[in-house]
Amino acid sequence: MAKIYHITTAEAWKKAEVEGVYSSPALNAEGFIHCCEASQVDYIKDKYYKGVNDLIQLTIETDKLLSQFIFEWSPSLEQTFPHVYGPINLDSVISVEAI
Repeated sequence: MAKIYHITTAEAWKKAEVEGVYSSPALNAEGFIHCCEASQVDYIKDKYYKGVNDLIQLTIETDKLLSQFIFEWSPSLEQTFPHVYGPINLDSVISVEAI
């Protein structure tokens, strides 16, 4: 039962609840949704979301994901991150927490 995490806004999550799946602009632009491991959440939040209000953290149960996810090396960040290659089905999100 592995867990991965995704940072987004409350507005984007509300949209996902209406549409029935979560997507992000990165999925259209890059072909995957950026996620991270628990130890990387604060780093990602500080690096990419500084000054952004209304952030939430999705905890995703990888066994429940319908889209493929792969751990891939990020040369620019020199770390490995999980990437979800498709929309995130809502029943794979086991926790939604304000951060």
